[in-house]
Amino acid sequence: MSDPLRPVARPRLYEQVVSQLRAYADAAGLRTGDRLPSERDLAERLRVSRASLKQAIVVLEVQGLVEIRHGGGTYLRTDSLHPEPVEKLVERRRRLPDVLDAREAMETKLAELAATRRTEADLDEIEAALTAMRAEIESGAFGEDGDRRFHAAVTAAAHSELLADFMAKIADQIAETRQESLRQPARPPQSLAQHTKIAEAIRARDPAAAAGAMRAHLETVRHVRLLTWQPDAT
Repeated sequence: MSDPLRPVARPRLYEQVVSQLRAYADAAGLRTGDRLPSERDLAERLRVSRASLKQAIVVLEVQGLVEIRHGGGTYLRTDSLHPEPVEKLVERRRRLPDVLDAREAMETKLAELAATRRTEADLDEIEAALTAMRAEIESGAFGEDGDRRFHAAVTAAAHSELLADFMAKIADQIAETRQESLRQPARPPQSLAQHTKIAEAIRARDPAAAAGAMRAHLETVRHVRLLTWQPDAT
């Protein structure tokens, strides 16, 4: 009979540092745009190595909670530092490449089909999605809802019931890739521009250009900080 007891995992030091930084931000009342103390100051006050502190800040950066400005310090991108557990990050990092592969395989074909099969009503919904995403970004948001609506409109315009069903089955995983991508610095307006190019190709009934524009867009989506993060680095 196997022993039901398991060794208690010790938290990584940088996870404890993340917790301390979260508590500090809350106590200091830091908000979006505020700067954290310098790495040297934080390391001394927390009595940890600069390496452990840097890893903690990377965890916050990966989750889109802070922005590291080279030579300019670390700034909050949200009104609080409340990261999800590191283990959830690790799991998402593990599955993200597979989801991105699936998106490229299906969505480039969907864009190609949409350029051939789209109706005027489909074009209206694609344009409405672009308008919604633009409004979100201009208001300071990431544009996630408009992004979701755009890709759903392209899927609908392809008029492929089976591909639409496949997309629906991985909708939650796709939402994760969307969130990871759009919280990269300067990414929302870049994504909107790429969506506009896809829409133009679909409107022009140019399947090769539509597929190419979608593939280029999804290649950009692959460039997220999470995939460069090494969770076991010290």
